[in-house]
Amino acid sequence: MEHKIDICLEKDNKFTDFLHQKIKDYNNKHSPHHRRIREKEAIRPINIIVSDNDNNWIGGLSAEVYWGWLEVDYFWICEKHRGKGLGRRILIEAEMVGKEKGATKALLTTFEFQARSFYEMNGYQVAGEIEGYPPGSNYCMMVKSLL
Repeated sequence: MEHKIDICLEKDNKFTDFLHQKIKDYNNKHSPHHRRIREKEAIRPINIIVSDNDNNWIGGLSAEVYWGWLEVDYFWICEKHRGKGLGRRILIEAEMVGKEKGATKALLTTFEFQARSFYEMNGYQVAGEIEGYPPGSNYCMMVKSLL
């Protein structure tokens, strides 16, 4: 079998999209869970948007619910609004909405220097950790039961 291997050291969105589609096709073929979630568009998004009095975004959370899980993708609050309970309120709201949409568990990832201790104070536990990623810190996958 003849083939050619090229190395490209620049971002190539067309090639990345190609790989992404091929992996989705494979997962759809071999995992009924993947196939069903895509066929029924059963991924339910949650966006919690926090604005100031001038309607400027100061933070929020973006997540999805599928397979009985709430997966938090992005969560950020402007630094001057941190430490006042806003993050906890947003997280609790996301968990409540997630439960309404069928989630029984929550999943997120964070770097140790970001918000690991915040999540631990809110009931999340480390399910997996990569030490030294990035150097001097750790990357954590965290989970919480919503039952």
